[in-house]
Amino acid sequence: MEKEKPMPVFFDGVRLDCGYRLDLVVEDSVVLELKSVKKLREIHLAQMITYLKLGGYQTGLLMNFNVLRLVDGIKRVKV
Repeated sequence: MEKEKPMPVFFDGVRLDCGYRLDLVVEDSVVLELKSVKKLREIHLAQMITYLKLGGYQTGLLMNFNVLRLVDGIKRVKV
């Protein structure tokens, strides 16, 4: 498991190291994006999809810890 895994962005042949940081990557295949918000929004889903596409991952879990039952705060995302 990798914490805060840096993911550089390449644009026009230039590597930008100030790209993104993935919260957790498990077994180099599942991205976990951790939130503590009142409600998951479309922008959170768009963020996860961006991470999956840029990193070449297929599966992600968007997890919101600001819920009574954790199972209600988990959204599986596949691209």
